[in-house]
Amino acid sequence: MITIVSGIPRSGTSLMMQMLTAGGMTALSDGQRSPDANNPRGYYELESVKSLARDSRVISGAEGKVVKVVSSLLEFLPEGHEYRVIFMRRPLEQIIASQDRMLERLGKDAPPAPRGAVMKAFEKHLRNVESWLSSRPHISVLNVDYEAVLREPCEQASRISAFLGQKLDVESMVRKVEVSLHRERSGSASMAS
Repeated sequence: MITIVSGIPRSGTSLMMQMLTAGGMTALSDGQRSPDANNPRGYYELESVKSLARDSRVISGAEGKVVKVVSSLLEFLPEGHEYRVIFMRRPLEQIIASQDRMLERLGKDAPPAPRGAVMKAFEKHLRNVESWLSSRPHISVLNVDYEAVLREPCEQASRISAFLGQKLDVESMVRKVEVSLHRERSGSASMAS
């Protein structure tokens, strides 16, 4: 079985990776993207996953591990594996605000598209991803609400452990949830995914 942490960028995927590794899982990551102001505890990414559409062999090394795959790349997961996908959910307004703040920290401008158009595009993307995931019998999905993780980390960590069928160290997972790092709420400014 391969565990996948997914969602739209800035939806809480890095936090979930931190929690899972603290709980005892091994992350398939390379450390190429260092911690920064946007993610002070790191990104937990594997650079080669970005090429999943062209070369899905990277996933074969993930058996028994957890790997982060952004939602737009899920459709390129190769057949022949059983996947458990933890899909991070977060209010789209917060995701967009967090993405804008991240770009600002990097000295880049936010895309010129109107916020409403961006929201509609994300909504459509999520519907497509949900449809695709539900049509794959070898993929089980647990939707995890980002705000619920911040509000009730113990309950959510226990839920995740049960979904994965593993006895994870729930207390260690809970200790990774530091609310002060998660600043982007309904229109306020800045947050770590």
